[in-house]
Amino acid sequence: MFEYDFTPITQRGKLEWPGNARVALIITINLETWDLTKDTDQPYYAGGPALLPNMLAGRIPDYPNFSWREYGQRVGVWRIIDMLDELGAKASCTTNAVTFERRCAMTDACLDRGWELIAHNFEQGELLTDFHDDPDSERDIIRRSIDIYEKHVGKRPKGWLSSSLRGTLNTPTILAEEGFKFYCDIMNDDQPYMIRTDAGALVAVPYSNVINDFTIVTRNNRTTDQYRDLLIEELSVLHKEGATQPRIMNVGLHPHVSGRAHMIRALQEFIEFAQSLDGIWWPTREELAEHYANNHHDHIPGQLTSKGSEA
Repeated sequence: MFEYDFTPITQRGKLEWPGNARVALIITINLETWDLTKDTDQPYYAGGPALLPNMLAGRIPDYPNFSWREYGQRVGVWRIIDMLDELGAKASCTTNAVTFERRCAMTDACLDRGWELIAHNFEQGELLTDFHDDPDSERDIIRRSIDIYEKHVGKRPKGWLSSSLRGTLNTPTILAEEGFKFYCDIMNDDQPYMIRTDAGALVAVPYSNVINDFTIVTRNNRTTDQYRDLLIEELSVLHKEGATQPRIMNVGLHPHVSGRAHMIRALQEFIEFAQSLDGIWWPTREELAEHYANNHHDHIPGQLTSKGSEA
């Protein structure tokens, strides 16, 4: 089990970012890899929600949905990387452990650029919630993910994002036991906060399924201009609010969505807008979590000792 305080943003002390920044902006590229098939007769969508809705048994290859996502690995991610290089911007990349083994060109490109890599489960189609009553199996998945991460990155991971953000009540405690410092599955805030577990504290660094290309473009059918305008609107409001209470903005990207030729302009124009603003901090998640762990005491006083909301 784990806990965190329910403290409305209006009842917190002022959070301070380095340089008195107003918004910590994180561009997240999800480097996800999935199995083509699963040994099951139950429906299985390779890599998550499907573009074509026809449900197939896991043992039957779903080539339309599999290859749609694989476009992001073969083409889309490189379009995004080229654009970020041109703008002098960086990404914080989540990566399944098997991505290091099966699609290492992507993770190598991130490491070559000094970009952050965050542990993102073992394989994208395997959810921790499948093991919600089996913490030993969940712990095994996390440990196998750590081992492959450490083999390729040269150090143990500090942060975790579950596949499809499907963590369990046991996940934060297991992560704390394994030496993790921050957890990204809980999407309930525009600021970080502390999580209490039986094995110690973690910093919650919220991800977003709303400010996310899959939700905006694939689920909600927004156009290129609408995608750009929504991102700019979100940042504009957060930047205004950040004058008195700094915020986080996470932009979740999937290379098979934002990496399409007709979508890349939206992302480029948004980043150019962000670069034109004063008071934007472009941290890694680890930098943000470390800063918050060292400076949280006046933000939500007592949040590591008082009883809060059980999650």
